[in-house]
Amino acid sequence: MRILGIDPGLNTCGYAILERRNCEDKIVEAGTIQTSDKLPIEKRLNQIACDIKGILDTFGPDIVAIEQLYSHYAHPRTAILMGHARGVILQQCAQADIKVKSFSATRIKKSVTGNGRASKEQVQKTVRVLLSLKEIPKPADVADAMAAALCCANSKSI
Repeated sequence: MRILGIDPGLNTCGYAILERRNCEDKIVEAGTIQTSDKLPIEKRLNQIACDIKGILDTFGPDIVAIEQLYSHYAHPRTAILMGHARGVILQQCAQADIKVKSFSATRIKKSVTGNGRASKEQVQKTVRVLLSLKEIPKPADVADAMAAALCCANSKSI
């Protein structure tokens, strides 16, 4: 089974392709989609959509695991911008007819670290150990995408 984990964002969108065979997990590809804040939002969203389509076409995941939208009262603009990015990602998944599972950030963190309030550094270190990676995945957006894919792989609702 191939799972595409995504940590959505307008500036930096992390992604990771996790392959599970015989209860063994392996990262096939991971990275970020970067957009320039000098471009208008519609151009940035189009770039995310095009890059996600390319990832879906290249790796053909069976399912996509994506972080749910959350909002912090002190930073509502962040949630709105993340929502735009998440929307174009979900649209590309629908167009490719790929099943999507959404997980809260706390559920993803708890799934991999045992603590729903784990720090970015804890998630990065735990993901490195769980996936037997030589180095800590950087930036944190990539580790978060790997964690989303692991959370999905370990979910009973796949």
